Amino acid sequence: MARRPLTSTAALLTVTAALLLTACGSGDSPSDDIKGAGSGSSNPSASASASSAAPEAKRPVIKLPSTFRLTFENWTNSDPVEQAVLNDGKEEIRAGYAAIIENDPDSEAVALYDTEGVRGLTKKWIKSYTDKNVTVIGKLPVFSPKVSLAKNGKGASLSYCTDESAAKTRSRKTGKVEGNPAGTDPYVLYSVSLAKNEQGVWQNASVHSERGACSR
Repeated sequence: MARRPLTSTAALLTVTAALLLTACGSGDSPSDDIKGAGSGSSNPSASASASSAAPEAKRPVIKLPSTFRLTFENWTNSDPVEQAVLNDGKEEIRAGYAAIIENDPDSEAVALYDTEGVRGLTKKWIKSYTDKNVTVIGKLPVFSPKVSLAKNGKGASLSYCTDESAAKTRSRKTGKVEGNPAGTDPYVLYSVSLAKNEQGVWQNASVHSERGACSR
């Protein structure tokens, strides 16, 4: 089951009928002007004032049921800034799946971890499940994370892989369970651009996916 299929320009692709939450990418190093990161004020004192005035974001507690195991392998980094990117990137993924399971396309947690430009597309991805009255079950490992930071400190890129072999959808009405169509490569590579907002949250600014571009 792949995550939402978005291109790097955040255009929504066709969602497969069976399930899948796919989205992967190349993991290119981020530029200094990542979409949504902003260039900041030209007045240093104004920037400092705005920064000091912005309260730290209160991140929600996201809970997933035992019927869907979302695991993150080697999701640690010795650099504290890169670890912060990993932490918020992970919570964005968890928030999206939680929204599907909770039948909540307007999830506030998703809104926290996505920039405004991506938020509407994430909602469409969630609705591609909820409109069909299906939820997600099984197990989805997320592995091989790589982080690159922009020089200006406001942007980053995160790439990772997922293995959909044991991830499935289940009809809320009939209980029917479906996996990927036969012959579908279960591995999906994701490449995400992130922008750090004034509250210190690393938000998804764009997502690109490529099925079959990674493996164990």
